[in-house]
Order: sequence, then C-alpha cells, then structure tokens
Amino acid sequence: MSAFLSKAILDFFIAFGIVLGGAMIGGVGAVLSMQPPTTTMLEIADRIKIWALAAAIGGTIDPMRVIESNMLGGNISPAVKQILYLGFAFLGAHMGSELVKWVCSGRN
Repeated sequence: MSAFLSKAILDFFIAFGIVLGGAMIGGVGAVLSMQPPTTTMLEIADRIKIWALAAAIGGTIDPMRVIESNMLGGNISPAVKQILYLGFAFLGAHMGSELVKWVCSGRN
C-alpha cells in the first residue's frame, strides 16, 4: 500500500476514534454526574470534531505551512496531498459524529 494511502487511512481512523471515544467516555462522565448521557454525547461529538481533525493531521500548524510553502513555490503535489489528508481526517471526524448521532437517536 502506498505511503499516501496508509497515512490517509490512519488520519481517517484517528479522527473517527477521537470523536467516538470522546463522546462515549463523555457519556460515562455524564452518567456519573447525573446528566442526560445522550444529550451530553451529542454535544461532545459536535464540539470535538475540530480537535479530532487537528490531532489526526499532526496537532500543529505544520500541515498548513506545507500547503502555503509548496503552493507559493510552485510545487503543487505536496500541497494537494496535505489537503487530501485534511479531507480524510474531516471525513473520519464527521463519520464519528454521525455514528454518535445514530446511536443516540434510539429506535423510533
């Protein structure tokens, strides 16, 4: 498997896991603090998405610097890769959030 695809898959699942795990553990905390767990889990899943994205791509501003320096330098390929990594991480965070919403919606 290519290095690009490997990193893209890892970024997706890291962001997915951060949202899903954060919401689940937050739900446990809500139960312990006598708050409604589903409401808390939904709020956490929405609030943590941007942090999951940042953690998946490296947690720093370096990916943005790669995009900037390569786009201005005329070398577009590394910039496109970084944008795709961001896209995969966003997709993972969004899928995690949607899964939490689906689980919390119950059976209607």
